This record gives sequence, structure tokens and C-alpha cells, in this order.
Amino acid sequence: MGIHYMCGFKLMDKKSLTLPKSLLQEVEKYAINQGVSIEQFILWAIAEKIGILSQSLINTKFPNIAYFKGASGKVFPVIKNTSIRIQTIIIAHYQWELSISEIAKEYDLNKELIKEALKFYHTNKTEIDQMISAERGLELAYV
Repeated sequence: MGIHYMCGFKLMDKKSLTLPKSLLQEVEKYAINQGVSIEQFILWAIAEKIGILSQSLINTKFPNIAYFKGASGKVFPVIKNTSIRIQTIIIAHYQWELSISEIAKEYDLNKELIKEALKFYHTNKTEIDQMISAERGLELAYV
């Protein structure tokens, strides 16, 4: 078992944060790559993680569906623990006319997840249809 060295530094409110040396080296590498201080990089990383956790509003009726905030700042529903958007499943099923089995195979998901996504769609049809329509409008604008 190796020895882990700990490195610490002071945060804005005078609390210290202790990181394993290997993690601090990774943070430093990415901070340099991004052109920011270690403190700023850690602040960004924490803010991003909190954003993801706060957007993962899991509805007990649909435990395998979560909301994710994309790079654009827009929030959209996904199959939990994947980046597969519900609208992708809906397009595959209703526009491409793929069966539940075909979608499950195509996206390497089990059929129950696909069924849950379809039920979620029927409960949130207006919201999902608006997302699909907005995305289609963007595609047409750039074609």
C-alpha cells in the first residue's frame, strides 16, 4: 500500500481543503490547460457538480429519468446514468418507427428503460414536443 501525500491550501472563507497530492497534480494540470488558478478550477468543478446534482430531479413516478443541464444551459430529461435524451428515444420510436426492442438494442438499454421513457413522454408530451420542435428549427436554420 502506497503512502498518500496530502496538499492543502486556504479557500476564500479561510477554511482549508486538503487534497491527495495525485489529485492536486491533476487539478493543477487541468487548471493550467484552462488558463485559470487552481482555486478557480476547483470552484468551477464544485459549481458544475452541484449544478448536475441539483438538476437530477428524480420523479419517483419515473425513477430512471433525470434532468440534465447541458452546455447551453438548457435543461432536458435523460435516461438516468446515461446521456441519452428522452427526445432521442421518442424520435426513434415515433419518427423512425423503431420498436422498443430495436431501440433497446440500438442504445444498449433494457426494454424497461425504453418503456419508462415512453411513459414519461406521454406524461410530459408538451414539454418534450417543444424540445423536439426547437431542435428541428435549429437544424433547419443551419441546413
